[in-house]
Amino acid sequence: MDSEQLKGRFKQFSLRIIKMVDRMPNTISGNAIARQIVRSGTSPAANYRAACLGKSDRDFLNKLKMVEEELDETIQWIEIIMDSNMIEADRMVDLKKEAVELYKIIVSSIITLKARQTKQV
Repeated sequence: MDSEQLKGRFKQFSLRIIKMVDRMPNTISGNAIARQIVRSGTSPAANYRAACLGKSDRDFLNKLKMVEEELDETIQWIEIIMDSNMIEADRMVDLKKEAVELYKIIVSSIITLKARQTKQV
C-alpha cells in the first residue's frame, strides 16, 4: 500500500470516527469520551500526512510514533465505548478492526524504518 492509499484510509477512518461520535449518548461520560476519541481518532490522519512531509528518516519516525500513540488511544476508547454499551458493540466491530489494521501497518512501518536506521549506523 502506498502513502496516498494510506492517507485515504486515515481520512476515511477520521470521518467514521466523527460519525460515530455524533451517535454517542448526551451524558457526562458520553460527552467526555466523545471529546477524547474525536481528538485521538482524527489526529492520525493529520499526523500521517505530516510524517509524509518529514525532512529525514528520523523526523518521519518521530511522526509515525505519534500516529501509533493516537491509534492505540483510539482503540482503547473504542473498547471502552463497546464494553460500556454507549454504542452497541456490534456497530463498533468494523471500526475497531480498521483501527487495529491501521495500527499494525504503522507499527510495521516503524519496525522497518528502525531496522533500516540500525543498518545505516
